[in-house]
Amino acid sequence: MSRFFLAVFCSLFVFTLSFSDALAAYDLNNGKAVYDKACVVCHKTGMGGTPKLGDKAAWAPRLTQGMDLLISKSIKGFQGKTGLMPAKGGNLEFTDAQIANSVAYIVEHSK
Repeated sequence: MSRFFLAVFCSLFVFTLSFSDALAAYDLNNGKAVYDKACVVCHKTGMGGTPKLGDKAAWAPRLTQGMDLLISKSIKGFQGKTGLMPAKGGNLEFTDAQIANSVAYIVEHSK
């Protein structure tokens, strides 16, 4: 049984390191600015089933999807079981890079 727990712990550790490495490629300061302009409306309150910033339990299954898919859904929009993610947070003036930075900011504060 202890081998199982060791394997789970190691997997989670590697997963955390992978996300840390992936986040280094993004501008988290720019991501916060984008979050504050658009994302905060839903992700601060949980409006419509949106996972709140910092809610580790709500974000855990989403984080397993990986950054590329999270960013893609944020850029293109997504209808989930519990909520709606409008394309680019409803502000189509943001660039894909700005949205990617905001996703990285949210992930950094929710893992």
